[in-house]
Amino acid sequence: MSTPSFSRRDTLKWLTGTVAAGTAGGAAIGSPAETEPVPMAWPQRHPLHDPNFMVAKAESPWQKVLTQEELTTTRALADLILPKDENGPAASEVGVHDFINDWISAPYDKNHDDCEVIRGGLGWINTESFKRFEKRFEELAVTQQSAIVDDICQPDPARPELKTGVAFFKEFRQLALSGYYTHSSTWKHLGYVGNISVGGPYPGVPEAIIKQLGLEDVA
Repeated sequence: MSTPSFSRRDTLKWLTGTVAAGTAGGAAIGSPAETEPVPMAWPQRHPLHDPNFMVAKAESPWQKVLTQEELTTTRALADLILPKDENGPAASEVGVHDFINDWISAPYDKNHDDCEVIRGGLGWINTESFKRFEKRFEELAVTQQSAIVDDICQPDPARPELKTGVAFFKEFRQLALSGYYTHSSTWKHLGYVGNISVGGPYPGVPEAIIKQLGLEDVA
């Protein structure tokens, strides 16, 4: 993991603060009432390298790039891919659209490349939506949205003029799945029950898993 880089100026500020704190500490032995705490020269937490995971919802240190219209389209497409069903919530209910916005807004090369694909694709899918149905993508019925997505969800049969849409959907789907399945309320989709306590004696590995791994005869 990378560590915060300190400039010469930051180092001098830190050293000055440390010396000042030590001097103040020495003076406090003789006259504590006259001593004032010296503020830290370097913040306790770095927003990138030392994020505070104890807060309910940490704010990213970078500005989000998607416009409100782009975010609305992102939300509609994510819900089309991952709708609410008996196994879990819709993508928008767990903030997948916000996850994608945060991801492509990050100031790193990979995220910047993803940002170009996603923003270009959001423009493409709305253009295609107007061509076919004279409405923005999020204003379409689910059957109309599906008609567009069905043409770009698989690269092999896609027509050459849909190349941009195919590349966009591949990237978008991957990000949507990544955001969705990192939320605990969606783990039922995967058959994952989480770290839960088991009452009584340990029941052992389920028979179905043993058979799947071909370990029936292992002592």
